[in-house]
Amino acid sequence: MTDVFGSVHLGYLVVESRRMSEWQRFGRDAIGMHIDVLSPDVTRFRLDDRECRFLIQKGDREDVTALGWQVDDHETFDVILGRVVKAGIPITEGTPEECALRGVERLWRFAGPKGIATEIFTTPRTTSKPLTMLNSAFVTGASGMGHVAIASKDAMQMHGYYSEVFDARLTDFIEERVGPISLRIRFLRVNERHHSIALANVKGLAVNPIPSDVQHVNIQVAELDDMVGAFERVTAEGFKMMWAVGQHTNDRELSFYCVTPSGFELEVGWNPVLITPEVEATWEPSTYQGISIWGHTPVGETVLHKMNMFRTMVRSKMQQEMTVPALSPLEGIPR
Repeated sequence: MTDVFGSVHLGYLVVESRRMSEWQRFGRDAIGMHIDVLSPDVTRFRLDDRECRFLIQKGDREDVTALGWQVDDHETFDVILGRVVKAGIPITEGTPEECALRGVERLWRFAGPKGIATEIFTTPRTTSKPLTMLNSAFVTGASGMGHVAIASKDAMQMHGYYSEVFDARLTDFIEERVGPISLRIRFLRVNERHHSIALANVKGLAVNPIPSDVQHVNIQVAELDDMVGAFERVTAEGFKMMWAVGQHTNDRELSFYCVTPSGFELEVGWNPVLITPEVEATWEPSTYQGISIWGHTPVGETVLHKMNMFRTMVRSKMQQEMTVPALSPLEGIPR
């Protein structure tokens, strides 16, 4: 069986939002990304020479609706599609308009957990147009554009999905108490980045305290001054800071978390560890107690915020979470 690990990289995100002008100000003026406003209903952000890394389209969902994954070669692409076909999951080819908006030559889409579509492509479109942004640079390349964190009532099944589709490997676990709940977070890698996917669940309870499908998205800046500057601009522009600057226990990334106009969080980070081939050869998953070595203190947390988390947990118990069982085998997936 062909292992596709190392040949998959997070390429772009698709977000649906009614708050287009807020997203434009957030991405350009606060975070410092390059902006291209294509129409009143479509805005894109660039981090590098790719035409698109964030696609913001007008709509009601206020969430990430698709994750775009670059696959290195056609052989690997065929292996992934073969797994999806074998599982009986429908596959749709992207229209020319959809491909153009995402800045790729061609793409294929199939179902992902929580209704977040999985889109795969091999050839991104690049541009020689210079970047106009407030940061010196973002780190993308072989490790992809960052990572995505998702809270679930069944993180094991989601782990099974990404292991089946992309041969994702378990990097480590973190156990953390956030207010009244205890979380167990599993970190999955598909290339040299410490993790491209983080999956969180409430220990011992089939509930989800997060109202959005995606809890946070991470992007990585090239210089420490870029992270500090973004932190200052987020505050100055009046956007909500969620977690102050701190350093994580597992990947050692220095970062802060703010709230996007759609409600999910954006983590801006600097200098996480890489799991290079030499490190990969001897890597063993471990469990860390606590998300942070220092910092990442909550900013302006209120009783109302905690009550909203509790209400979301109760509501989630009654709601069905979208899963893809045919692509989510549990055999060999650690609890």
